[in-house]
Amino acid sequence: MRSRILISAVMLFVMLIAGYTQEAVVASGKTVSSTAGSVSYSVGQVVYTTIVGDNGSVNQGVQQPYEIFVVTAIPDASGIDLKLSAYPNPVKDHLTLKISGYESDNLYYRLFDMNGKLLKMKKVTDPQTQIIMQDLKPAVYFLKIIDKNKEIKTFKIIKR
Repeated sequence: MRSRILISAVMLFVMLIAGYTQEAVVASGKTVSSTAGSVSYSVGQVVYTTIVGDNGSVNQGVQQPYEIFVVTAIPDASGIDLKLSAYPNPVKDHLTLKISGYESDNLYYRLFDMNGKLLKMKKVTDPQTQIIMQDLKPAVYFLKIIDKNKEIKTFKIIKR
């Protein structure tokens, strides 16, 4: 009887410890090593933690994309010398919207989250406009440039 209780206690202890180990079901992953160190990554992990240090931060379990992506633009816009850029992307604190070759008194920007919720909207009055992003959470946003209720261009913005 004593051995049965002891075995049950050991099994319970093992199950409790196993419940606190790191475990994730992922689609893919790999470890890359060099003389400078090694990095392990996984694709499909849904839980992550952020470690912040003096030299930067690391988000464990989250891929950090670096992309500049234009979603839409004016189709067949011959004769228009429109140049729009939004940088830096990914952004941390401030996004700069630069417009050249386009004159309009009704030019606005609208910033949306992934659910389509309008977060910010402002009239563009200068060739370079600063958009404050530090009050937003790290995520993907869409910056739409609008002229007289017509969408000119949409940028996919990544906030770190």
